[in-house]
Parts: sequence; structure tokens; C-alpha cells
Amino acid sequence: MAIKKAAVIGAGVMGAGIAAHLANAGYEVELLDRVDPKNPENRNGIAQGAIDKMANTKGNQQAFMHKKNARKVRAGNTEDNLDRLKECDIIIEAVFEDPKVKSDIFKKIDANRKPGSIVASNTSTIPLDNLIADQSEQFKKDFVITHFFNPPRYMQLLELITSAHNSPETVREVTNFMDEKLGKGVVVCKDTPGFIANRIGTFWIQCSINEAFDRKLSIEEADAIVGSPMGIPKTGIFGLVDLVGLDLMPHISKSLTGALPKEDGYCKIARDIPVIDKMIKDGFIGRKTPKGGFYRRDENKNDTAVDLHTGEMHPKQKAHMQAATNAKKAGSQGGLKALVETHDKGGDYAWAVLKQTLCYAAEHAHSIAADISSVDQAMKLGYNWKWGPFEMIDKLGVDYVINRLEKEGDKVPELLKKAAGKTFYKTENNKLQQMNADGTYSEIKRPEGVLLLSDIKRDKKNLVAKTRKLPAPLGQLGAALWDVGDGVLCLEFISPMNALDSSTMKMIHKACDIIEGGKVKGRDGQPFKALVIHNEAENFSVGANLKLAELALKAKQYWIVDKLVKSGQDAYKRLKYAKFPVVAAPTGFAFGGGCEILMHSNHVQAHAELYAGLVEMGVGLLPAWGGTTELLSRAKQNKKLPNGPMPAVGTAFETISMAKVSLSAFEAKDLMYLRETDGITMNKSRLLSDAKKKALEMARDFKPEVPFDMQLPGPSGKAAISMAVDGNYLKGLATPYDVVVLDKISDVMTGGQKAGPGVVLTQDYLRSLEHAHFMELVHDPRTVARISHMLKTNKPLREPALKDFKRAQVIREEADKPGLFARVFCNPVKNVFNKVCRRGHEANDNALKRDTKAQVNWPKIKKKQP
Repeated sequence: MAIKKAAVIGAGVMGAGIAAHLANAGYEVELLDRVDPKNPENRNGIAQGAIDKMANTKGNQQAFMHKKNARKVRAGNTEDNLDRLKECDIIIEAVFEDPKVKSDIFKKIDANRKPGSIVASNTSTIPLDNLIADQSEQFKKDFVITHFFNPPRYMQLLELITSAHNSPETVREVTNFMDEKLGKGVVVCKDTPGFIANRIGTFWIQCSINEAFDRKLSIEEADAIVGSPMGIPKTGIFGLVDLVGLDLMPHISKSLTGALPKEDGYCKIARDIPVIDKMIKDGFIGRKTPKGGFYRRDENKNDTAVDLHTGEMHPKQKAHMQAATNAKKAGSQGGLKALVETHDKGGDYAWAVLKQTLCYAAEHAHSIAADISSVDQAMKLGYNWKWGPFEMIDKLGVDYVINRLEKEGDKVPELLKKAAGKTFYKTENNKLQQMNADGTYSEIKRPEGVLLLSDIKRDKKNLVAKTRKLPAPLGQLGAALWDVGDGVLCLEFISPMNALDSSTMKMIHKACDIIEGGKVKGRDGQPFKALVIHNEAENFSVGANLKLAELALKAKQYWIVDKLVKSGQDAYKRLKYAKFPVVAAPTGFAFGGGCEILMHSNHVQAHAELYAGLVEMGVGLLPAWGGTTELLSRAKQNKKLPNGPMPAVGTAFETISMAKVSLSAFEAKDLMYLRETDGITMNKSRLLSDAKKKALEMARDFKPEVPFDMQLPGPSGKAAISMAVDGNYLKGLATPYDVVVLDKISDVMTGGQKAGPGVVLTQDYLRSLEHAHFMELVHDPRTVARISHMLKTNKPLREPALKDFKRAQVIREEADKPGLFARVFCNPVKNVFNKVCRRGHEANDNALKRDTKAQVNWPKIKKKQP
């Protein structure tokens, strides 16, 4: 049965979140809850209140991927509207964790649902057999547990528990729906208390808190260790408990200790901490309330932290832990080992938590899951661990863990003994294998439709090209090209945070040369015919390499930045007008140049969780790799905008001036970072496969894009924008330097001095304006200050107001005082543009030679000046 409509019973935090995510996936949803006894006249008040609350939520944790999705959820109640269930193909129960309450709801559902519809429970504590014990035989056949993690939109894990009553078709249908349609990483669990993630995760949390308390660590010190150095989210352990809520911990603990045998490891360590008990009693249960939890803000808005022993608050302090420092220095490969090998209070705490958690996972892995990879996946997707427990053991070394356990007199789990002298994961014939319960190995099979670049990269013969690694401080720059089969080439960014630089641009040209040349063939013998731009990092790209730019600007090596701008424009332009299809497949952040590369691709197949934006304004710059021009072009062609010279210009200007960032791929379409025709993939693991399919489809009859010329309002349009900027400046919403930067952006948007009625401008002309004004801005020390501040704090710099007030127009005129670059670049349409660029490079280089203090060691980068 194809799932076309869904229902959720229970409009609490989880139920409402699940309903919202079903709507995100495009489904009509019935959200039912009880009638509020305090307000019986408002029959649907509880459900409607939950919908309204989600729809009105601001910030980065929104349940709906687009505000219009709220209209897909209809409120109802379980007294009047159960008949609606006859229209639904899947019904998800998310009511209070009480077996009696659930049993009664299931009977009502069974009496009103249509035959063959799937019924799923979101329970996290009650065994499946208990839930269906007194239900009909047909209900048992159609019933499964689908355990979502909170918040349902953002947490990818979906734990699936089935029974012998289910048919293979039912299991397959539920799995495919959760995977392909809702984008979940489905992990099949055995029907045991806590399933996988909460079983191990709750043990880890309790262990971490116990050890911190017993070792008299501050919560800041504990979070500095059980955080990023351990491959755990940087919130740390106490930050995590604040996030999920202290009040939930006793309920989960009671549930587990009541269901597990007394000899289970969790039952042995479960205990109450007096200070935490008092915090819960007094209502300090975490971020879900204004009072806070372990971390709070006092009346003066100062950050404070609780003392685990006294319960008193003290100013929050930055913990300086040598173990954490050593882990960071060792990097991703050796960081975990460096952490536990540091024999101080931080390193000893890390090892105490890790050894207990890893041993607990090894002891119970095959009783709670089919294999160790399921355990690792559950912890990575459900708790956002960088590595699962068995991947951690491999990083530390199986023999290292065994030897240290034996040396300290601890019991070594049997599964760990079977791995002695080996690893839990290995590569055989370029295929990833995992160790089974009996010590043998088997290949990890990917679901149909899942293509991972990490699997492609295991076979080094798939590598087509890669940029070289450079000495410190630059490290690895650039990109790599991989053969992903069927004549499709994949461009992967490989620099830190996937920052882009001139070596990335060279690799773009190389990819184009390979595909257009037709001489290089893939391993399957086919010539390459399409390009996909994709990587599996958390973020697609944070944009241009600001660190490289900062070094160049502080050394007054402006020619390096100029060359980077030009190379970016050339590379992106070549992608845009390529003779073959270019499909970008982004996820996470796509900022600045990362967003611009999407806008220059023929098609984007985006992960639903795409946060795209032209954010250059924050560092005192404008999008100069064609982003300003491309956004303007899209606005001019957008039929939803009113006609006339200014609506398109004003919309594009507002987007760039406010550095708007989409909070989903759906919002990216509204902001015109994506086209309406671009695709969206819900499951990140399917992104590369979907992009490859689209590239091959386009390659069949591909026609290169034709340049779009436009008419722009010119000086009169710029004057209109300046009036709006002046208003914001007078209100204190724009700083003096914002006025300067916005003046440059508006000049590009309105076409410069050459534009006006009846004048047709090419995109090349507008790119030259981008280039010119970008170079003007990098010569201003205020831009350099903004770049440095962003690199240091990861926040934009807001300059203080001027002591002596100046009108906005005066600020603009002062910024445009003649100088070499100001004179040249403000009129880039002249044929002398490139010639004067060369003079500028030479002048700057000569000045640099005179100023020995400005010298910077440029390893293998500085070549002959242009």
C-alpha cells in the first residue's frame, strides 16, 4: 500500500514534531489529541495549540522546514475525529508512556482505521510484545515500533522494532517510507529495554555524571573532556542534559532499572545525585524553561554554572584541560588516543568514562542489535557522536583497550576478546567489512539507492585527480576528482571546512577539461559526460578561504586576493556555461562562495537540511564570484515579482545586504539560491545517488545555458536604495561601514554609471563591477578587521557608532576618495582594466618589499607577479 496520508495521535512535543516532519515530507497529516477538560468548548485546542506553537517558532530549531507546511497539518481530537483515520495509510501513536493509555488508544485506532493501514508507536520504553498483548490478530500484523528522536526534524535516527507477526512487505514498506520519504537512518533493533541508542546513551550519561561527581570536577571541566575531544557534540555531557531536560532523566532511569536485570551494568551505576535531585525539585530542569539547569544566566545576563557538590552558582569559566589540548593537537586520527593517554584529571576522567561505556556496548551489542554497525549507527545518528563505540575501540586499538583493562583489573568483554589482534572494521577488496559475533567478518551492505563517496574512496583507483598537500600554515587545500561510475565525475572539496581557494578553481577547470576533452575514461570504459559536486562533510562549504585572504591582506599582497577573485569568476562561469551537465549536491552550510557554486550549477540536488546564504556582508565584502550578478539575474527572471525597474533589484539587494540564510532547502528556493526546478532529497545518504541519476538524465539531451542580459535602473535606482540605507543608518540599524559596503553592493545591483533606461548590460560587465568593488573593499582596513574578527570569534564585527555624527552621504564620499584602486576599479568597463590591475599588483609588491614587517612566509605559493 502506498502511503499518501498520515495521522499522529498525541500532540505533545514528540507527536507534534513527528506531524510537522511528515508535513515537511509533503504529506497531509491529521494531528489528534484529547479534548482539554479545562476548555471543552475548544474541542481541538490542544492539537491546534501545538501546530500554532511550531508555526510561530523563530530561530534555528523550527519544526517546519517551510512555514507553508503548517497548513498540511489538521488539528482534531480523539473523541470527535477518529473517523478521519479511515483516510490514513499510516497512524503513529505518540501518547504518554503508560501501557494502559496506549492499549486503550490502540483499540480505538483499530476500530476506526482502514484495513492494511500501518500502526506505529513512538514508545521508547515499553516492549513491543507488551503493547500488542491484548490487541486483535490483524492489528498485530500491521503494528511496529518506530522510535523517533527529538527533535524529529533534525535527529536522523529512527529505531525500528518489528515482530514475527509482521509480513516482509509491511517491514519493507515502513523501512522505505522512513528512509526515503522522511529521510531517516533506519536502524533495526531487537525488542529490548531502551532499544540501542538510549540503552547505551543513558549508561554513558549516568557514567559521565557519576565520574565527574566522584572526581570533583566542575561541570565546565567535564564538558571540556566529554565533548569535542571525545567526538561528542561540543555541548558536553551537562550541556546535553540541559538540552534534553533534567526532568526526563529520572523517568528514563526508572524505566530502565525496572526492566533490566539487577546484574546489568546500568543498574549497578544508576544513582541519585543530591544536587541534581534538588535542581529538579526547584524547577531548574534545563533549557526548556527560562530558569535553566546546570548552566544559567543571572539577573545581569552573566553566564553561570552550578557546583555539583554545593549547588551554588559561580561565574561560568573556560576550562583549560591539557588532555583536551593534546587531543586537538593530535587531530582526528590520533586525538582520542592522545586524550586518554594524558595522565591528568582530564585524561583519567576521559578513560574512566570511555572504558565503561565501550565495555557496556561490547557486552550487550548482539543482544540489542543484529550487528556492531547498527550499534555504531544508532549512537552517531541518535546522539550525534562522531564515532560509534566500536569505531572508537578501533581508533584506540583493540589490543590497547584490552591490555589497559587487564592492567587495571577490569573484566574484558567476550566480544572484545574475539577481536584481539584484529579490528572491528576492516577493508577487504575495497569493501567495508564488520566483525560478527563469532569473530568472522561480513560485508556491510548499503540499501538500494544509497551511494556513499566514502565507499567510492576506499578504492584508490577511483581517484582521478587531487591537489597537493602544503606545509603549515596552509595544510591541505583544494579538491579531488572521483569516478563514481557510469561516466559521472565527482568534485570533492577537501580543505578544512571545505573552504575554497585558487587550487579549488584549478580543479574545476581540470574537471571541465577532462569531460570536454573526452579522452579520459572512467574505470568502466566510458568517457565522462557529467559532473557532480558533492562531499560527505557536515557542511558543503563555508565559502572562500578567509584565513588565506587575511594573511594576504595583512601582508598587503593584494594581487593574491585579486587573482583569487578572478580565478573564482572564471571557474564558476565555466561551470555555468559548460557543455555538459553540472549538478551540485550540497548539505549543511553553503555560505558565500559555497552558495555561489550552487547558483552556477545547471541543477542542484540539495539535502533538505541546506543552510545556504550569500553572507559576505558580515566580513565587509560582497559576493564577487558571480553571486551578486546571478542572484540579480534570477530576481529579474522571477515571475512572482512585480514588473518594473526596482522590485527585482530591491529583492536581491535585501537578500545580500541582510546576509539572509535559508533554514532549509525549501527556504533556499524562496531566497532564489535554488531554482524552483532544483531537487530536494530528504535522506542525506541518498544525496549522491540522486544527484548522479539527475546528471545522467540531463546528459541525454543537454543544452548549455545561454547568457541572460538585463536592463538595470542605474544611478536613479542606486539613489533609491541609498535612501533606504540612510534610513536604517539613522535608526542605528546600519553601522557607518555598513553604509560603505552597501553602497558598493547597490552599485552592482543597479548596473553602475553605465546603466539606465534602454541600456542592455551583459553579465560579464556586472561581474567586472563585482570584482572592482570587492577590491576596493579589501583595501579598507575595516574589512580586514571584520575578517580577522570572524576568524577569531566566528561572529560578525559590528563597529561602534562614530563619536561625531556624519551623514551617510559624507561617509560614502570619504570612502570613495581617489587612490590607485579606487580610481581604477570604480570604472571597470574601460579596456585598461586588466592593464591597471597589473600595475596595482606591481605597486603593491614594491611597497611590500619596502616594508619588511609585512613579510609573511608563503610556502610554495608566492610565484611571479601577474
